[in-house]
Amino acid sequence: MRAWQVVEPGPIDSGPLRLVDLEPPEPGPGEVRLSVSVCGVCRTDLHVAEGDLDVHRPHVVPGHQVVGTVGKLGSGASRFAVGDRVGIAWLASTCGRCRFCRSGRENLCPYATFTGWDRDGGYAEAAVVDERYAYALPDALSDEQAAPLLCAGIIGYRALRLTELPHGGRLGLYGFGSSAHLSAQIALAEGAEIYVPTRSAAARDLARDLGAVWVGGADEQPPEKLDAAILFAPVGSLVPPALKALDRGGVLVIAGIHLSDVPPLNYEEDLFYERVVRSVTANTRADGEELLRLAPRMRVHATTTTYPFERAQDALSDLAHDKVNGSAVLVIER
Repeated sequence: MRAWQVVEPGPIDSGPLRLVDLEPPEPGPGEVRLSVSVCGVCRTDLHVAEGDLDVHRPHVVPGHQVVGTVGKLGSGASRFAVGDRVGIAWLASTCGRCRFCRSGRENLCPYATFTGWDRDGGYAEAAVVDERYAYALPDALSDEQAAPLLCAGIIGYRALRLTELPHGGRLGLYGFGSSAHLSAQIALAEGAEIYVPTRSAAARDLARDLGAVWVGGADEQPPEKLDAAILFAPVGSLVPPALKALDRGGVLVIAGIHLSDVPPLNYEEDLFYERVVRSVTANTRADGEELLRLAPRMRVHATTTTYPFERAQDALSDLAHDKVNGSAVLVIER
């Protein structure tokens, strides 16, 4: 099978990925093998390729927004049948025994493993997943629409819930890319007002089209104080302005797996009056299942740019240089 591997992490324009021929992976006990049809392109893939995240698996195959059909069952696997359409997301396994797993917080499991970082992912013609961590996909979602939901959607959904946004509240979204444009649709469907400061002209247009009440430049302050904000951009220097935009008691949720250094904060100006800063760490399977139930009902629609499988490196480069509006998706033609 053809697969992209991260051969030597480095700047994406230096070509850290290589297209190789590998033997298709064999599913182990309780696992299934998918024939991959599409794979979403995530900023986390970029962090893996460029070395922002430490190497967990040398020559890993990235990609964790994977959609395909079950082609082979490992011993004991019974949740899916051959031919079923299945999604693979970031969370690949947890221990199931630690105090976090036992309390419904498996995203914090110290022994968790992740697709496209610890285990080979979906930048390949086939991928293997523990069937307990795979998702049955609603018929209402096409492959291209389902893929971005499997990480961008899930993380945005978890981040939105962590804001504890009141009904009709004002929500700021910093970094209006794949996750933000999906979580914005859920927030709007639930009655929120959306405020979007972003440097991308295309992203500003998309935000307006989706119904944002205010759109401005990345360095502009919203005209109203916000009840909550989510920072999707991996840019620590945006934390102080996002905090300043919050009203008393407001919550800032930082949704990225990687963030550049945060500048010093002024307690009185940035944090006082019970402002809160939270981070998002991965997701639980329940987050993904809830989102996949909600998305068709709320008519969440991913704005996508498709790339042929052979152009995976170009897709990551375009993402790095803010040339992707919405979500990028690799399409495997057979």
